[in-house]
Amino acid sequence: MKNFKIFTLFILALVGLNSCETDDDVVFVAQEPDGFVLTNTLLPEYILTATTGSNIGERFTWSSADFGVPTNVSYDLQRSILGDFTDAKLIGTTTGNGIAMTIGQMMAAATEAGLSADAQNTGSFSIRVRAYVGDGASSTTEIFTEAKTISVLLQAAQSGGSGITKSSWGIVGNATPNSWDGPDVPFYTTNESNVIVAYATLVDGEIKFRENNAWGGDYGDLTSDGVLDQDPDNNIVVTAGTYKITIDWDDMTYKIENFYWGLVGDSTPNGWDGPDTKLQYDFTTDSFKTVIQLTEGELKFRTNDAWGNDFGDNGADGTLDAGGDNIVVTAGYYLISANFNTLEYAIEPTEIWGIVGDATPTGWDGPDLKFTPDFSNPGVWVLKNVTLTNGELKFRKNDAWGGDYGDLNLDGILDQDPDNNIVVSAGTYTITLDFSDAGSPTYTMN
Repeated sequence: MKNFKIFTLFILALVGLNSCETDDDVVFVAQEPDGFVLTNTLLPEYILTATTGSNIGERFTWSSADFGVPTNVSYDLQRSILGDFTDAKLIGTTTGNGIAMTIGQMMAAATEAGLSADAQNTGSFSIRVRAYVGDGASSTTEIFTEAKTISVLLQAAQSGGSGITKSSWGIVGNATPNSWDGPDVPFYTTNESNVIVAYATLVDGEIKFRENNAWGGDYGDLTSDGVLDQDPDNNIVVTAGTYKITIDWDDMTYKIENFYWGLVGDSTPNGWDGPDTKLQYDFTTDSFKTVIQLTEGELKFRTNDAWGNDFGDNGADGTLDAGGDNIVVTAGYYLISANFNTLEYAIEPTEIWGIVGDATPTGWDGPDLKFTPDFSNPGVWVLKNVTLTNGELKFRKNDAWGGDYGDLNLDGILDQDPDNNIVVSAGTYTITLDFSDAGSPTYTMN
């Protein structure tokens, strides 16, 4: 019986050894390169400016790689200045079939290629996608798409006359609107040398600071002492709120302060009790702005939904006064702006874009859900996190018909053709209207 047990164990050992050898004999066979290609259409030239650094320059997509057996495949989007990828740099990694490259990341490549941000200049760099199995650094089971050339035109930053420009630095993290993938919340220059500032609405989560929407040289704060560092695991934990975030590069310190300007009053949507209608920062004029539908009544400016730092206007002379008189307004649609450096403000009639339709909460009768201008990009309007049902919609101004837009061909280009209602499925969307090209306005729904 003892000999039989020993013989049985010997047989089991042989079976186990054979199984291990079988597993190790799996061979990955890469497909021919023609089967793995970039699928997006490139522009003839990409115009790059610092003021649009956080915008997406191009979303690169590709077909799936085939290694002959079912296995997890990773993809690296790479760029090269030389074109032969001996100088390859990583743009991003994914297990999906697409990665967005921001204008800031394109500008970093253009600058590395020797283009100047002080004057217009043209040049190019190359991109390709690497597919591989296993660890990215050491894997030799890999294939590449054919390289594509990205032609760029680098333009000088525009400040709109304010002297303030977008910084190359931004805020990234799961507390930001675009999470860890970006594009990042931008910082802006200030009148103080080496001091930059950002205005951001965050959720509970973590953030870091990085340049040109790219990793490498990013900063956090490991010890939460207000001094920036590049230590591992140094994400900065934040709670939900609207903040002013300041970085002083001279002493490597930063501050995160609850901060926003708002409108309060019986002419505003939420009356004197708030919450206030928040104003957005416009770096081109170094002022705070919003568009709003007001009723007949009064309003004031204040910070953080609180009294004690409120402004009105004594004498109705267009100049703000601390604790001043309520500002009297009539009903209408307005663009309101305030410069808290000069204390000048303006309340001007305007047109506000909205969505109307049976896919919206208020149906075809309105009032419409209102867009907010992107003051840094004239002609661009954004409506975030709007919940729609199955149905149809259109875009119109000031809750009124005439000059409204739809999309007859469902090609993303707005038109004023008959029967051009836009059919949508139920979901939560961010909708962007772009009238920067008046002859061919566009929209996106993501």
